[in-house]
Amino acid sequence: MTARAGEAFEADRAVAEVEELLAAPVPATGPTAAEGDPATGEWTLSTGAGFQIVPLWEGDPLTGVYAPEWNDAEEAAAARLDSLARVLDARWGPRRTVPLHGPLLRWRGGSPVEPLFEALFAEDLYGDLSVWGPVGSGGAAPGGRWVALTVGHSDADAPMVLAALVSDRPVVEPEGADGPL
Repeated sequence: MTARAGEAFEADRAVAEVEELLAAPVPATGPTAAEGDPATGEWTLSTGAGFQIVPLWEGDPLTGVYAPEWNDAEEAAAARLDSLARVLDARWGPRRTVPLHGPLLRWRGGSPVEPLFEALFAEDLYGDLSVWGPVGSGGAAPGGRWVALTVGHSDADAPMVLAALVSDRPVVEPEGADGPL
């Protein structure tokens, strides 16, 4: 669960938060850490060497919800991601997809993955990434930054979560299991 529980999705607010995230500093080094709301402990931010991840929206819990309502909830979350992505496409050009199934299988199998992917998986963000970059911003590094959106949830009962990330390093799918991570 995130600190966004109960908030309505507002595309303009989400775009503004992505812009703020793009301009915010990211740690150059250091451990990966997740932060929570001081009052509730619900997830608000994950940081690591070269990246930050934030929740933008959280849907309703899916406890006791089955198809077709579950499918409707999944489609609604994907539609929110797509509506936000279309705005970012207009600003930065077409997005590309970075599939996460390879790193996810390795991570679930106990193999190491890049800290960015590990931070996503720790928050149950298993959906493929919609990625732009490098893109610029007033506060961005001279080479630009990479921005990504994803939707995920931990199990059939958990709410869908839309999250954004910014990285000062390219966000790409790692090479195969035998290649570098």
